Amino acid sequence: MPARDIPGFVGRKLLILTCLAGGPRHGYALIQEIEEVSGTRIGPGTLYGLLDDLQSAGLIVELASVDRRCPFELTAQGREFLVRKLDEAERLVAFGRQRLSLS
Repeated sequence: MPARDIPGFVGRKLLILTCLAGGPRHGYALIQEIEEVSGTRIGPGTLYGLLDDLQSAGLIVELASVDRRCPFELTAQGREFLVRKLDEAERLVAFGRQRLSLS
């Protein structure tokens, strides 16, 4: 049996923060971009629960509604958090490549 991708393998909150690093996005745009980047489909109910968690943690803020869409934006704290998490991911990738003798 051939190996295949594991949908959702990357943390969903990390995917959201990474998408928001490119600028404010509303829910539907996040759903589309996350699916394009990761192959993971996040439903609206799940997405808004995750957005609420990120907002409660001070990592994102909800901006004023535009055409009934509520965009979200990364905060300075969210940007610092994302940088730390991406640095952690890079160390893990380097370790994995070393273990697999790829680097």
